[in-house]
Amino acid sequence: MGFDGACHGRPRRDLCFPTTSARRSGGREPNPGAELAVASPGKVTGMLRKLLTYRAMVKGKNVGLWRKLCKPSPEEWTAYLKAHGGFHRFGENCYILPDSIFTDPALTSIGKNVWIVGAWLSGHDGSAIMMNHAYGAKLDAVGPVIIHDDVFIGRGATILPGVTIGPRAIVGAGAVVSSDVPPNSVVGGNPARRIRSLDEHFERVQMRTDSYPWKALIEQRQSGHDPALEPELLRQRIAYFFPLDSGDDLPATGDTSET
Repeated sequence: MGFDGACHGRPRRDLCFPTTSARRSGGREPNPGAELAVASPGKVTGMLRKLLTYRAMVKGKNVGLWRKLCKPSPEEWTAYLKAHGGFHRFGENCYILPDSIFTDPALTSIGKNVWIVGAWLSGHDGSAIMMNHAYGAKLDAVGPVIIHDDVFIGRGATILPGVTIGPRAIVGAGAVVSSDVPPNSVVGGNPARRIRSLDEHFERVQMRTDSYPWKALIEQRQSGHDPALEPELLRQRIAYFFPLDSGDDLPATGDTSET
């Protein structure tokens, strides 16, 4: 999960490791801020982005400004969270959309291969503060959020304190999860309830995939999105799902992503 000076793309070694010139000068790191002072106006924007990316990803500084101006990709944001998010645990091969919210990272444990696409996860119950005032009490309502390996949490899902999810589980979009999600399960709804096992869900998706005319293209993909294959993949999908349309107005490139 890398980042470059334009906030997108492949890893930039000069933002992560001492450059050759830095090693020759005693190991001093590059100073993007100093470069801004001598840059031409046309290079200022790119160099500012490089500086903000460096400070956010390497130093954990100016994160709000980096997010606003550079709009980090999910891969970049996941790498930032892993390095600087303050989570109790954060596994490998995760994918976190930048609009996902974690109110208590220190009480949140994330396993390997966890995908969170715009969910809200909380380790505390804010109503305890209201009740403190209402009852003259001193309450504390907190709990960890533990996400095991191989978990997908859909858009708009809410994960409440004290919940453990998985391993091998899917939480559907918009679900409100107030109790544990068992291993090998798919849940959805408010309150979230079990829909089927993950094994059953996998078999359904596998059968559907096997029935598609573009299965061979799917098997060629190295990830969830292959720019070289997406135009033809989209063309076949549109022809399959809308067989009565003429196709005259179909997009020329059809560059779309899928997970």
